[in-house]
Amino acid sequence: MREQLLAAENIQAIEWRDDALHLLDQRLLPGQISWLTYQASGQVAEAISSMVVRGAPAIGIAAAYAVVLAVRARLAEGGDWQLALEADFAQLAASRPTAVNLFWALGRMRERLERLKAAEDPLQAVEAEALAIHQSDRDANLTMAQLGAELIRRHQGNSQNLLTHCNAGALATGGFGTALGVIRAAYLEGLVERVYADETRPWLQGSRLTAWELDRDGVPVSVCADSAAAHLMKTRGITWVIVGADRIAANGDVANKIGTYQLAVNAMHHGVRFMVVAPSSTIDMALESGDDIPIEERSADELLDIAGQPLAARVAAVNPVFDVTPADLVDFLVTEKGVVERPDAQKMAHLMCRKRLH
Repeated sequence: MREQLLAAENIQAIEWRDDALHLLDQRLLPGQISWLTYQASGQVAEAISSMVVRGAPAIGIAAAYAVVLAVRARLAEGGDWQLALEADFAQLAASRPTAVNLFWALGRMRERLERLKAAEDPLQAVEAEALAIHQSDRDANLTMAQLGAELIRRHQGNSQNLLTHCNAGALATGGFGTALGVIRAAYLEGLVERVYADETRPWLQGSRLTAWELDRDGVPVSVCADSAAAHLMKTRGITWVIVGADRIAANGDVANKIGTYQLAVNAMHHGVRFMVVAPSSTIDMALESGDDIPIEERSADELLDIAGQPLAARVAAVNPVFDVTPADLVDFLVTEKGVVERPDAQKMAHLMCRKRLH
């Protein structure tokens, strides 16, 4: 299966080449494929904040490369470059508050800097670390794809209808995807009849990004309004809801794109299995429960306007972009370290002690 996924890969959103970071501008998809080039850390922070790059793993990878750019700039300035670097770390950390992969990647880059030897080239060291973070995410996604597809095969058999929310594909990761990686693997094994992609208001990551990815891979996909999900579970024979995650607390509570929580409630009511697919870097064992996860709220304009044109009445708007799904609504959590069924604090602690599967 790993070889099949590698052979079928045709989408990437992050490239490091010619000493610069290149990002596919996801705000323009599917209508336009446009790559932007970044040579400064502050530019990458703005790209993360403005949604050029999105998806928790992809944000972490972009931030790691931004540290490389920051180190290069601070070294060129001279003086106490490591002290000056703190401003760059702070700016990157403030770019998106909910996705823990951002802070995980920054922590790993900081740790690498702290381990520098006297004769070691700092720029070479951090570049190698960022590349390793990128490759590690790709490898984790391949492992999770196989584990998730095996769950689908074991519990239901062939020709299943799946539902997913937001985008947890190659665009949101270092490659292949988390939730979409599982869906891709299941399709290659003949287990999928159709995928239903929630449009995912207000940024429409489902209808713009997920549908685009699946269509490019030849996977049968239908876009649906977020509010149609319960009806589809009742009438279209959906057997699995499969989503990614932006942060998972120590008790297994899952923060993901707004609308995920109501999907989990509806799935439980209709007897539909609910699978969360995320690398272990998304798990924040420092947070006891989902109540401790900071929930990003974005501008009201994202709800009231489209492409700068008024869409709704000019009133106040509430725009939380994530919600928290309680662990007791999650049937399976799939990570590169293994699968957790019905996650809780004890199972999560045991998972984090395991080594990565291959």
